[in-house]
Amino acid sequence: MGTCIITGAGSGIGRAAAVEIGKAGLFSHLVLIGRSAEKLAETRAQMETSSEVELCTYDLSDLSGIPELVKGIRERTGEIACLLNIAGYTDPQPLFTTSVENMEQTYRVNVFAPFLLIRECAKYMRTNADGAKILNVASTAGITPRPGWLSYASSKAAVISMSQTLTEELAEYGIRVYCISPGRCATALRRKLAPNEDQTKIMQPEEVGHIICELVSDSEKCLDGQNIIIRKKNL
Repeated sequence: MGTCIITGAGSGIGRAAAVEIGKAGLFSHLVLIGRSAEKLAETRAQMETSSEVELCTYDLSDLSGIPELVKGIRERTGEIACLLNIAGYTDPQPLFTTSVENMEQTYRVNVFAPFLLIRECAKYMRTNADGAKILNVASTAGITPRPGWLSYASSKAAVISMSQTLTEELAEYGIRVYCISPGRCATALRRKLAPNEDQTKIMQPEEVGHIICELVSDSEKCLDGQNIIIRKKNL
């Protein structure tokens, strides 16, 4: 069954995905990665699963440590069967106040960290007898104009492009690459982008988590390579 690595597992869509995947029993090991040990523990408390669960406190903006992070997971848990890049960062600013530092931090977490995680995991995944799956969470902000969200929107566009490129590049190893672009979803990150929005009237993380669980299950073999848009009409 192998190991599934889930980033951003301390809250929002990452937490919801961990709960759903744990309940479904798709993997023998689940490695939950997040910046806050307390929030990861809260996620674990919500999970009903027979899988072995490891909580891994790590700040993905520290790119230099990612190769060793993945190597350690592989040595401790065995075959890496799935990687979910869900962690995200945003500091929404319009053009004239967006700094190089803002762009760098956003891309470090949203683009460079997923790239490194994919590269390092794929080194092990390519020898799996049954292949593997990678799922990246982008956003509808990456495909439509979002004035004032320059760094975030452009980083998500990069995630979409990276996912589609790697679908072709990794196919020879039996590695399927999925990309989902949720619309408005009630997360802490969304509150930064739309602080005055009523989050009870938009899509909930659990709804996205359910779809992620379906995509990474063994039965799904047709939707990789696409930018899968997930939207829900306001209530």
